[in-house]
Amino acid sequence: MITAIALNIALISLEGQSLHDAKNNKKDSGWPAYGGDAGGSRYSALQQINNENVKQLQVAWTYQTGELKKYDGTNAKEKAAFEATPILADHTLYFSTPSCRVFAIDASSGTQKWVFDPEINLKNDFSEITSRGVSAWPAPGDKANGSTAKRIFIATLDGRLIALDARTGDPIIYFGKDGTVDLREGFGKDLSITSPPAIIGNLVIVGSSMGDNQRFDYPRGTVRAYDAVSGELRWSWDPIPKDSSDKAWQTWNGPKAHRSGAANAWSIISADAERDLVFIPTSSPSPDFYGGERLGQNLYGNSIVALRASTGKMVWYYQVVHHDLWDYDIAAQPMLITITKDGKKVPAVAVGTKMGHIFILNRETGESIFPVEERAVPASDIAGEEANATQPFPVLPAPVGLQSISTADAWGITAQDKEEAKKRIAQYVNKGPFTPPSYEGTIVAPGNVGGIHWGGMCFDPEQELLITNINRIPAVIRMLPREKVAQLEKEHAEIMRAETGRQTGTPYIMKRDYLFKAGDKGLMMQIKPPWGTLLAIDMHNGAKQWEVPLGYMYDPAQYPDTKKWGSINFGGAIVTAGNLLFVAATLDNHFRAFNTKTGELLWEYALPASAQATPMTYEVNGKQYVVIAAGGHGKLGSKQGDFVVAFSLP
Repeated sequence: MITAIALNIALISLEGQSLHDAKNNKKDSGWPAYGGDAGGSRYSALQQINNENVKQLQVAWTYQTGELKKYDGTNAKEKAAFEATPILADHTLYFSTPSCRVFAIDASSGTQKWVFDPEINLKNDFSEITSRGVSAWPAPGDKANGSTAKRIFIATLDGRLIALDARTGDPIIYFGKDGTVDLREGFGKDLSITSPPAIIGNLVIVGSSMGDNQRFDYPRGTVRAYDAVSGELRWSWDPIPKDSSDKAWQTWNGPKAHRSGAANAWSIISADAERDLVFIPTSSPSPDFYGGERLGQNLYGNSIVALRASTGKMVWYYQVVHHDLWDYDIAAQPMLITITKDGKKVPAVAVGTKMGHIFILNRETGESIFPVEERAVPASDIAGEEANATQPFPVLPAPVGLQSISTADAWGITAQDKEEAKKRIAQYVNKGPFTPPSYEGTIVAPGNVGGIHWGGMCFDPEQELLITNINRIPAVIRMLPREKVAQLEKEHAEIMRAETGRQTGTPYIMKRDYLFKAGDKGLMMQIKPPWGTLLAIDMHNGAKQWEVPLGYMYDPAQYPDTKKWGSINFGGAIVTAGNLLFVAATLDNHFRAFNTKTGELLWEYALPASAQATPMTYEVNGKQYVVIAAGGHGKLGSKQGDFVVAFSLP
């Protein structure tokens, strides 16, 4: 017989366990979406792994996808990048590979549960071969549909939206046609999707990706919302205005302006279910580097646009670049955060940009919370072009990363290398931020890969710290009259080697290069370091709190200072309540943990391949794991592989 004392002890024990479970459930939101949550804060309240014990981290399990075998018989490996971040639902990790295969693996053991292959034809000429992840429906907190993942959505390189049964990986046959919606219907073969869709209520919202330097009249970057159950189209929104009554219509000037394309949202769309809002990060109208066929400010390109999720109607917009000539897409996911301003909590959206500009906007109104100034910028000397006379510059937070360049910034490993770099820089134009492309060649600083790139930012809500990794890589952009290209390529080897954007439908062909050269030691940088950094900004006042080099690009045994120089990086960071910041992204194949408060490096691990992806973290069965996809980046030339690696404490 259970005595009264024993019964009381049992009840107290159960009550304590219930409180413990409630506390853990409150702290642990898992990692149900690509950015950690629907607003992309990339924050976890877990702290089992913390700044005091992180040095004990060890590999818990490793899973290999066999992805490299998919590239056999194609040139896909040259363009492929494993950029996915897994999501967690019901003790299962779901993620996609560059070929858009979807995997479900056990979160505690890494054992495969199922795999779905959409059978992408990798012989097609895709601009990028990547898939950053998948999405689960219903979204967390969806009271109407419950908390158990029923469907996994993948949007593919060849323009399909596919719904899969979360338990089996089988297509949901009553979604669209046999589980698939054809996103290319009415848009053409140029439309791809490289980012996971946004989930809000019963809607699945998708943007698109386009290689938008090849012609003027790409498809419009229409954003569409589909019913998560049936696959029926619920609404669509076009970033290039169709209606002359829209005030943005007047910002597209010229006889062909409204036939421009792109301005698409290829990055991650954020969702705020409480406010019934989705936040769309748009890109440059096509083509990226010549706007003579689309004169004017070009609203709603290069903007953060808040749409009413239930209807697709615009609530507000904020343009971060007027009349883009630099490929300054909003590449980073808009980050939904709450900051303290003048003693009050303010719902905000943080917009990180390739220019190194960070705009902090009121989430409900679109008004800037910190000062922003319209400043005069250089004019264009290209016939037919009219650069916008001003551009918006945030006063706080101050611009980060490289903002201008001169011969004083030349760098080389040897004196000869440095002199060569100096001569190269001297032959190009740079008049500060937003210097337009030119005939002789313009150094664009920051370049089109950042500043802040698609890896995005993260936010520690306890300290109100915004943290991001950045690139410091100038691009060289040259505009060539179409009829003179063959002659100039013949006369100048550097022009011949540069990347070509055909820009069909305009008078010019674009040539793009960067201030580095290929060498026997890899990329030989031609501007002084650091080339990649990690930094934190205090959102109470917009001031930078710390900044440190991120990674390295040369052999430390041969170049002892290389760890002070940083690395080109792609992939984002995450932050945890354990006072830790986790990031890979660099060319040295390492995964690292930093102290959030100080930027001090606390732990690093050499991965089996480079990791141009954003990590994630979660807890199952009382154990916290940190996971990273390590598969490398073909265009970047980093070490490729097919690994998903999980770490935990002993």
